[in-house]
Amino acid sequence: MSENQQNFNISELEEKVLKFWQENKIFEKSLDKKSSKGDFVFYDGPPFANGLPHYGHILASIIKDAVPRYKTMNGYRAPRKWGWDCHGLPVEYEIEKELDLKDKKAVEKFGVENFNEKARKSVLRYADEWKKIIPRIGRWVDMENAYKTMDWYYTESIWWIFKTLYDKGLIYLGYKPMHLCPRCETTLANFEVAQGYKNITDISVMAKFELVDEPNTYVLAWTTTPWTLPGNAALAVNQNIKYQIVSIKGDDNKYIVAKDRVRDVFKDKEHEVKKEIEGKDLIGKKYKPLFDYYFKDNSPAGELKNRENGWRIYGADFVTTEEGTGVVHIAPAFGEDDMNLAQKHNLPFIQHVSIDGRFKPEVKDFAGMLVKPKAEHQKADIEIIKFLANQNNLFSKQKIIHPYPHCWRCDTPLLNYASASWFVKVLAIKDKLIGNNKKIKWIPEHLKEGRFGKWLEGIRDWAISRSRFWGAPLPVWRCDKCEKIKVIGSLEELKKYAKKSGNHYFAMRHAEAIHNAENKVSSKLETSRNHSLTEKGKKEAEKAAEKLKNIDIIFASDFLRTKQTAEIVAKTLGYAQDKIIFDERIREVNTGVFDNKTHEEYHNYFSSLEEKFYKIPPEGENLTELKNRMAEFLYDIENKYSEKNILIISHEYSIWLMFGAAIGADAKKSARMKQEKGDDFIKTAELLELDFIPIPHNKNYELDLHKPYIDEINLQCDCGNELKRVADVFDCWFESGAMPYGQAHYPFENKKEFEKNFPAEFIAEGLDQTRGWFYTLLVLSTALFNKPAYKNVIVNGIILAEDGQKISKRLKNYPDPVEVVNKYGADALRLYLLSSHVVRAEDFNFSEKGVDEVYKKVILRLWNVYKFYELYADEKVSSIIRQLADQASRNVLDLWISARLNQLIQEISEAMENYELDKASQPVFDFIDDLSTWYIRRSRGRFKEESEDKQSAIATTRYVLLEFSKIIAPFMPFIAEKIYQNVRCQMSDVKCQDSVHLENWPATLFWQKIKKVFLRKEEKILEQMREIRRIVSLGLEARQKAGIRVRQPLAKISIKHQVSGIKSNKELLDLIKDEINVKEIIFDKNIASDVELDINITPELKAEGQLRELTRVIQDLRKEAGYTPKDKGVLHIEADDYFKRLISNNTENLKKDIGVKTIELAKTDKFDAEAEIKIDGSKIWLRIKKS
Repeated sequence: MSENQQNFNISELEEKVLKFWQENKIFEKSLDKKSSKGDFVFYDGPPFANGLPHYGHILASIIKDAVPRYKTMNGYRAPRKWGWDCHGLPVEYEIEKELDLKDKKAVEKFGVENFNEKARKSVLRYADEWKKIIPRIGRWVDMENAYKTMDWYYTESIWWIFKTLYDKGLIYLGYKPMHLCPRCETTLANFEVAQGYKNITDISVMAKFELVDEPNTYVLAWTTTPWTLPGNAALAVNQNIKYQIVSIKGDDNKYIVAKDRVRDVFKDKEHEVKKEIEGKDLIGKKYKPLFDYYFKDNSPAGELKNRENGWRIYGADFVTTEEGTGVVHIAPAFGEDDMNLAQKHNLPFIQHVSIDGRFKPEVKDFAGMLVKPKAEHQKADIEIIKFLANQNNLFSKQKIIHPYPHCWRCDTPLLNYASASWFVKVLAIKDKLIGNNKKIKWIPEHLKEGRFGKWLEGIRDWAISRSRFWGAPLPVWRCDKCEKIKVIGSLEELKKYAKKSGNHYFAMRHAEAIHNAENKVSSKLETSRNHSLTEKGKKEAEKAAEKLKNIDIIFASDFLRTKQTAEIVAKTLGYAQDKIIFDERIREVNTGVFDNKTHEEYHNYFSSLEEKFYKIPPEGENLTELKNRMAEFLYDIENKYSEKNILIISHEYSIWLMFGAAIGADAKKSARMKQEKGDDFIKTAELLELDFIPIPHNKNYELDLHKPYIDEINLQCDCGNELKRVADVFDCWFESGAMPYGQAHYPFENKKEFEKNFPAEFIAEGLDQTRGWFYTLLVLSTALFNKPAYKNVIVNGIILAEDGQKISKRLKNYPDPVEVVNKYGADALRLYLLSSHVVRAEDFNFSEKGVDEVYKKVILRLWNVYKFYELYADEKVSSIIRQLADQASRNVLDLWISARLNQLIQEISEAMENYELDKASQPVFDFIDDLSTWYIRRSRGRFKEESEDKQSAIATTRYVLLEFSKIIAPFMPFIAEKIYQNVRCQMSDVKCQDSVHLENWPATLFWQKIKKVFLRKEEKILEQMREIRRIVSLGLEARQKAGIRVRQPLAKISIKHQVSGIKSNKELLDLIKDEINVKEIIFDKNIASDVELDINITPELKAEGQLRELTRVIQDLRKEAGYTPKDKGVLHIEADDYFKRLISNNTENLKKDIGVKTIELAKTDKFDAEAEIKIDGSKIWLRIKKS
């Protein structure tokens, strides 16, 4: 390991760069930067913050960072807004576990308000950790102004979407079989169901259904869900299938099954076919039910509609002979085909299982039993099978392994269960969805017509309502009297239909009092007695009162100044003073120990106006408490009075926060309200009219559309009756699909800007989102605007453990991502992931060794190149632009690395424009290898010589590093910034930005300036250098086979082929000579192999090799001593006579090569470093001392 590597702390470097970005607001500057190409719109799918980020989050974040960085450098403005996913089953499930709430009923008993408040607090539990980790991996995104799906403004946009779709006829209330999670007691959308399939072992049965008119003749029906048999209402056959009546030896019964299934059904039994019949001949026959819970008129289940049509055989085309018996057991409440058949023939609808997954009370033999319990999913089936066996209605049973859907969050087996839900008519826009998908660029491309395209081909209507608690409430109200449905699409519309008192409210601040004139705080009742109105104040009160008319009620704070103001107003209005109502709730804010002190002392106790809502002054109250008592007062009088003109006389802060509470403002919005008004929200004796309609609010009177607050608002039907809201909440996937509109509060705010920039240029998420977020975004955008919501999408695969297993916290089979970043740096992790196939929707086995390899081969190599350059950096060296003006004077290595740089720019630019991040980042590896192991290594001697060639080498390296820092900025933003900052400081003749991330992409600057010089020849240079390196590689292989070290010079190398004119290019030939260490190059087309070495070593060649070996050791000694290239020293050597003569004969050349002033062939006790070596058996002692 080199000294550079030993002293290099990548984590410390990246932390310093991060601090630089934050202190200098570089991200903000990138948004303010001139953007000639306009906005690059990017939608960020919101994660949950109730857990720490894992590799999946980190991968997606890196992708989402690289593309906007690139686009910003290419002339776009790329705003990036973070979001938090707050609602849905994942959150509810975690809270239920924390509170040990077993089911939905337990939640209701605990209290919906309490439950939802717990959920609200939990969703941002780890937000602070996210705010550390996401910036630490180099991602630029606004996390301070993040949108949250639980915010009221987000919900209002969701309501607008729902109403818009409802008005278009794309929303309906349906009742159909869906997958239900009995533990969560809610249905799931089909794409949610698709996420939870797993193979389980179940028990299938063939049950015996005896025909009523043919005793001892049984129709056999097969099912994999025995628990549904008590809900059997009919049997189905296919009228076009042939059936056979079969007898079994030793059994007096006869059995009916499809002809094609006889062999499999009776494979272990000696049987005989008695008769063959058509399927149509079975239709209409009655059979005896296996269970009589719903069969009789006086059954415990009560009246059952269409009972007379039940327990018969019906024809159905969906019946096949692929498996089973060719007869299907029909349970209308538990299957789509079953329900369709029931609706067609008016069959009885038997739902013998409740929504919590338990058998209902009327199913007396199994009442209360879970039909598919999570821990023992076969338990109910086994009990049903035992019952059938006891009743002689079991023909056979068999274990089967099959994929079965489970809840994607709580892992409970799902039930196919008929339920009511609100649906989006996706099938009505199917063709438009498919058409819009064709407009989207998918990475990888095969997803368009493959996984995603096939999903669109098989879509169904989307169930978007959930019978749960923590979610955006469905804005549907229904009148029980006239059955009218009212869909609300905005907060204003909600207010329009809300029940109103008819009151009109006026707020008045007390007139000027003594404490106002003295600039003192007067916040306690006792001290307020010392602060009566001034004479000026009394006149202010009289003047204000003249503006008032028809006041029915006056409320006032019981402070002296408000009392006096109220009395003056009452007298002026002719209002009886004994009717003034003084209310403690509308007093001044209690400032505690700051009472009777200056306003400045009180204000200075807080860091901001917003902090006053949370921080309580000693012995006082905060502004949240003040707002709550003002709001309580306001809602109280709203409920008590109607059709009244009400005057409220209070204090500035109290009135300000009453206005805030009236609109449901939180602390941030309340603070903004006051700041917009200036020093005083309301001046002394000023009158303001308060427009107040009750709104849904939480305990702090902040606008909150969640349950139960939304249901505390009474809406009036046109018929005069009260409307009641449908209790459901939105599927959280509907909320996710609403993200483009919700984050912008569209169409209520930002309408013009949103419509200008819709659809988004780019989104990115994991492969699982093809049936999730990608899908819901497309459905809603198509339904609303007939457009795709996004133009380009990068789909990443799943990150697995190194052994290919799923990453598991329990198994600890993966390295902690934070530790990986601290050890290898975020840049190494970023490049490792971006250059892999995981960015093409393929699963990826994560290996820490892979990150380590990137760190060593890319980060360390690049840093070593920079540190080498830094040793020789000279501000006086002219820029490469001028160096390139005279191509003839440039070294071939400079021309070659410049051509490689241009090639790299072109490769990365093309790949990034196509959103192919792996193709864009992979060339970085090869370029750093070329830069480090070929250009810098081959140019080391040039840096040490005082010549024009040295200037060319320094200038070229400087500019390559500068331009390369720009090229890698999207992928490795930290090291790019560090190198850019260091190199730009050494360039007084080149204009640089504050940050590499504020630069323009190199293709538009640097190369445009130099391409005229040698662009036509660059391909030739690249081709020639490829051939040189090929020859060198073959020559070194030949040396290795011969067992000859590279430091040992050889006489010549013969080359068979001459490519691209290298034979006449002395510089290129010198590269071959130097790399292979030969004296002469001969081109000979008659040699057998591509290259041949002359391995005959003369005494002269051997001596030269020994000197080279000695030189290498001395150079290492200089490094050990900590010398810089400019440091000169004295070298003392002890050796045998042979080496003394060798050194004496080559002293001058040796001094130049090893950077010393003097070589002494004698001992010394004073030295900075020493070494004892052997060369060809001769001992040599070396000691070096700085001169």
